[in-house]
Amino acid sequence: MGNAWKHFCTITHHKNLVLVGCFKIGLYKQGLLHDLSKYSPTEFLVGCKYYQGTMSPNNAERKEKGYSLAWLHHKGRNKHHLEYWIDYDISKEPGKDHSGMAGMKMPIRYVAEMFIDRISASKNYQKDKYTDRSALDYYMHGRSHYLIHPDTEAMIHYLLLMLAVRGEQETFAFVRNEVLTGNVPYERERLLEQIQKLAPDEKI
Repeated sequence: MGNAWKHFCTITHHKNLVLVGCFKIGLYKQGLLHDLSKYSPTEFLVGCKYYQGTMSPNNAERKEKGYSLAWLHHKGRNKHHLEYWIDYDISKEPGKDHSGMAGMKMPIRYVAEMFIDRISASKNYQKDKYTDRSALDYYMHGRSHYLIHPDTEAMIHYLLLMLAVRGEQETFAFVRNEVLTGNVPYERERLLEQIQKLAPDEKI
């Protein structure tokens, strides 16, 4: 029962962090519904069995089985994960049904939830070591293997970078008042220009 309680506390603390963050940017319904599938037997029991405390138990399940059933269940039910939006790409090779798997462009409200989710996960696991750059560093570490739409990749990079440079209060206000109202072009090239202005030395 020890790990079950610890896992419950970990996922609930994360959910509460996301709730607060989503409310700050005006995503009330998404904040309330975020990650509810983690309490389903398919995900919760795996979390109890493979509880780590410092990282997702899905990684431990992966090491033992070669895959994570909990993650496969989770990513197919939560639209704030970029993996939810992977589909066949039909746009690149005329005459063919598809040209492989690719990331589809995520609706902006789910990009915003993904942004909050990444911050909250970093806070949850890093605790006192967390800084405004933590979520950006984690994202950049795994960036090369993501199947993600170029526009979505540029947007999440821009927001995480802004958090690192300008802090949470200013970035949350920007997401609520500018990004979610459509005032920020959701296009890779335009966003790369903004990234360069924000941090000229940043890797793109």
